[in-house]
Amino acid sequence: MSIQSTHFFFFIFILHFLQLITFCHCYTPIQKPLQYPCLPPHDSYSFCNTSLPFKTRAQSLISLLDLDEKIQQLSNNASAVPRLGIPPYEWWSESLHGISYNGPGVSFNGTIESATGFPQVIVTAAAFNRSLWSAVASAVAVEAMAMRGAGQAGLTFWAPNINIFRDPRWGRGQETPGEDPMVTSDYSVAYVRAFQGQNRPPAADAYGRRRRVLSDDDGDDRLMLSACCKHFTAYDLEKWGQFTRYNFNAIVTDRDMADTYQVPFKSCIQQGNASCLMCSYNAVNGIPACANHDLLQKARNEWNFRGYITSDCDAVATIYEDQKYTKTPEDAVAAALKAGTDITCGTYMSLYMMSAFKQDKVSEEDIDRALLNLFTVQLRLGLFDGELARNRFTETGPQDVCNSEHRKLALEAAQQGIVLLKNEKKLLPLDKHLVSSLAVIGPMANSTNLGGTYVGRCSVQPNKHS
Repeated sequence: MSIQSTHFFFFIFILHFLQLITFCHCYTPIQKPLQYPCLPPHDSYSFCNTSLPFKTRAQSLISLLDLDEKIQQLSNNASAVPRLGIPPYEWWSESLHGISYNGPGVSFNGTIESATGFPQVIVTAAAFNRSLWSAVASAVAVEAMAMRGAGQAGLTFWAPNINIFRDPRWGRGQETPGEDPMVTSDYSVAYVRAFQGQNRPPAADAYGRRRRVLSDDDGDDRLMLSACCKHFTAYDLEKWGQFTRYNFNAIVTDRDMADTYQVPFKSCIQQGNASCLMCSYNAVNGIPACANHDLLQKARNEWNFRGYITSDCDAVATIYEDQKYTKTPEDAVAAALKAGTDITCGTYMSLYMMSAFKQDKVSEEDIDRALLNLFTVQLRLGLFDGELARNRFTETGPQDVCNSEHRKLALEAAQQGIVLLKNEKKLLPLDKHLVSSLAVIGPMANSTNLGGTYVGRCSVQPNKHS
């Protein structure tokens, strides 16, 4: 291949890359009333008493549920308990680089019709700027709270993706901070702390501008929002030959695990205080991640993880169906629950947990342990605080979504993250006498959906609330 051809294809790659980092100008043009527990006449239960410790309140709630009601809480789409005044709750919302429609917990059909799209994570991470990372996560959190107030999002978001990007053929590396464990660790801490509201707002940000930041000033375990470190662990393969992310078995040495793969997750938990951990589809050294007791309990017992563990979507099903690790679906849900997986994204636990219980593969105590982790996080989020919970969202509204400040921040993140390349042999601008046609190559070559993966709904129209 000639030098001119090599430079040509490299230029096309850059065009494709820039498409991934494009951010969107957005607008917000219905109000959907939110449903809350602990409102009259269901406000006299002990789990509604805000003066009690979170654990006490969670245990009280668990004691009032029958077995079937308990099992129906083990799915991302947790069922309502009408007799206790508890509405359904959707655990799955996404916020990788802005509020995204990928999770069913987010809807753009309402008062808020779009959200700010920030650059893909690998671009923002390339700025090597912790203050920028925190600023972006804080802005996304403000928009999440506004969308929650409009009844269009949950409080639990499954981001950031902190897998190590070791092979460019993966195809999802743009979702991650990159290949370096230290950079990925620092990014995870900055994102999680800012998103969960655990950073106190400074008088001005690192660029000298005052910025709207959500903060928890209670000095306790309360959360503004919940962030989730994913995918735990050694997960960086989509499809290669006969292997897919569902059946892949990552063989990892103890040293590589300790020096590379576990570093970001340990930091995300210990320094970031993440309230959620997501186990991945793949097996690690022969054991599916979501059924790997040693792996999941290491996070709880050695790293002091205090939150809930969710499976990736249908990752409990893959224990039986793809990994062939168990003989029955009941064995799969039992293995996951006993290993430490508290909830599954999907329906596998709600479908097979009762039969697993009847076959003595799990006990009610096993289920209660998972529920304690789930309800404790919901309590820390203030979900069971009745009128107080409803009033939390009066601080934000549509005017805080896609506003000019956030759009400027998205542009700044793109500008700081872009890596300049040498214009060797004066390739650019292209010589129209030598290059008569251009080809845009890649999975998004013919797409008009800018922003890459895990993107929200965007518009080129100005935000009328800004």
